[in-house]
Amino acid sequence: MLSGKNILLGITGGIAAYKTTFLVRLLIKAGANVKVVLTERASSFVSPLTLATLSKNPVLTSFVKEEDHTTDWNNHVELGLWANLVVVAPATANTLSKMANGVCDNLLLAVYLSAKCPVFFAPAMDLDMYQHPTTRASFDKLQSFGNVLIPATSGELASGLYGEGRMAEPENILAFIQEHLVQGLPLHNKKVLVTAGPTYEAIDPVRFIGNHSSGLMGYEIAKAAANLGAQVILISGPSHLSISHSGIDLHKVVSAEQMYDVAHSHYPEMDIVISAAAVSDYRPKTVVKQKIKKKENDLTIELVKNKDILLSLGEQKQKQYLVGFALETENEIENAKKKLKKKNLDAIVLNSLNDSGAGFGKPTNKITFIDKNLNLTAFDVKEKSEVASDILKEIINRIYA
Repeated sequence: MLSGKNILLGITGGIAAYKTTFLVRLLIKAGANVKVVLTERASSFVSPLTLATLSKNPVLTSFVKEEDHTTDWNNHVELGLWANLVVVAPATANTLSKMANGVCDNLLLAVYLSAKCPVFFAPAMDLDMYQHPTTRASFDKLQSFGNVLIPATSGELASGLYGEGRMAEPENILAFIQEHLVQGLPLHNKKVLVTAGPTYEAIDPVRFIGNHSSGLMGYEIAKAAANLGAQVILISGPSHLSISHSGIDLHKVVSAEQMYDVAHSHYPEMDIVISAAAVSDYRPKTVVKQKIKKKENDLTIELVKNKDILLSLGEQKQKQYLVGFALETENEIENAKKKLKKKNLDAIVLNSLNDSGAGFGKPTNKITFIDKNLNLTAFDVKEKSEVASDILKEIINRIYA
């Protein structure tokens, strides 16, 4: 969810600032790019050097880069535009009041006033301060501006008292932000199944029938769906690719039969199914237990037909929006439409080996999206990550628009 996001972490002068070293580490592990802005008093509680080391970016504390002995300055407007998210943690009563009333007397407040992105704030203060009417008014006013409150928890406070006002723990701040972001996504709470890659059909212990699919198209579709809030089941044939995403459950298989079994076991609970795998149509009738020795000039292998995964899913379709792929070399549109109807699909993604930039083993693809009403949408050659986004946009527009 946070992979590739630019997050500006604002740290103010409260004892809870020491926890931000752990928060920075968690954000980096989640794949985010992190820049830290400290208020002057915050540096009394947490080391700028530590934060710079963890974030891999210089820590900013003032408008002027005094250490350079120049007139160079930290541009608050650029920082505000750079950020996809601003997180103020800990947010003291003093800073919250200034944010709520437009006071701009330090770099962090200037960045806040310049930001065009969602702003999260995690209050941290003593019990009486947290409950004071002026603090509550700051909360209300900031939320009325669209800022998001990460509620404080109850616990032992710096004063020795026990009560509400303790900053949420770093792992809870991370989970809160991720959950908040995912709720606004078009595939939130939707379950998506994606098949990817080739299947290998064994001839003997060392040989197999397969194809040149790398699995990249399916992996990109799975990633794009997860980034849109879906819970994704990715069923992958043999591939050198790896994927790490909290929203993706990867199931590795080898043969068409294994892919068939895994796909059908998850199918009933799915909302969207995208069959991007290049499944072998045939397999050897008999798998030889020992390596076949070279004896004759010719070798005959009898093949039998594999179960048609997509056809069987179409026959059992109930609530699912079912999408197939068609890789064609001739009569592309006509053949894709036949496959669409025969397999009871809601849509089919056509790519042709005659198109430059399309096909197996390439970072790009060129597709035509055809829905069950035979509406065609053709796209130019694009990176497969972009193609994945185009496919999901077409699906979402037809289901949820």
